[in-house]
Amino acid sequence: MPENVVVIGGSSGMGRALAAELVAQGSEVTVAGRSAAKLAAVRRELGVHTVEVDLGSEPDIERLFATTGPINHIVSTAADVAGAYQPILSYDVTAARGAIESKLLGPLLLAKHGAPLLEPGGSIVFTSGIAAYRPGPRASLLAALNGALASLAAALAVELAPLRVNVISPGWVDTPIWQDVAGDEAPQTLAAMAARLPAGRIGRPEDIAAAIIALLRNGFVTGTVLHADGGHRLV
Repeated sequence: MPENVVVIGGSSGMGRALAAELVAQGSEVTVAGRSAAKLAAVRRELGVHTVEVDLGSEPDIERLFATTGPINHIVSTAADVAGAYQPILSYDVTAARGAIESKLLGPLLLAKHGAPLLEPGGSIVFTSGIAAYRPGPRASLLAALNGALASLAAALAVELAPLRVNVISPGWVDTPIWQDVAGDEAPQTLAAMAARLPAGRIGRPEDIAAAIIALLRNGFVTGTVLHADGGHRLV
């Protein structure tokens, strides 16, 4: 039987690259996300099962897992972070709730409702990011949320053992999210960071997909953060 993998956030960016590679390797893939149009496109192009889900909605997450049956892995790359980038002295928490729900509450709910369906040897992978380790101005909440995911994964790795729980921490990756974060300045912003990184370039979605698959396949890795950041933590 092929493995069954659920990818939340798999209709674009890193999640879509992961879904495409898993399909190429023969996995059955369910892609969940908020955009009906993007889900329709990935369903058409990759032949995956899709479910429209808001990570902040527990009924949505229950409905997602009601469609999957037993699964081998759960991966969440979803992130609604545009509203999280704000100066602290004028912070609007309401605008940032999407980040809190997608980066922290959603992963908690995925573990709550998804773990009972995981087969022996199964795993969960959450996505944090470089902001936890190299925080910048206006990114205080994002740094906190990404850092919290490392602690969440460690706690769940103990509580859900022998199921495995890990975190992938990307650096800067060329995905559509940069249009929300940097707007028209995105190409120049990415090029400037590429010049700083030891790897000499910005990440590609396929780089992160490969790192996530390594976490899925290695049954001896749990409670761990895998950094796929081009050496960003070093500079």
